[in-house]
Amino acid sequence: MIHWNWEKSPVIKQIECVHADAKKFIVHNKLTPGKKYDVKNETEEFYFIIDNSDRIGGFKKEYFKELK
Repeated sequence: MIHWNWEKSPVIKQIECVHADAKKFIVHNKLTPGKKYDVKNETEEFYFIIDNSDRIGGFKKEYFKELK
């Protein structure tokens, strides 16, 4: 199960949270708008990052913008 090692995997890229206003889920306690996060894995719809709880979390891409 590859997701067990994501916390130790290298950083793919950095992203910045632009909002934490979710319609269905509570994300405002796991994401901080304006904060930069390291991406550990990515799918078409989700980024997997180390969130504010210092654990891996999967969040929709709509909450972020990519940093260059």
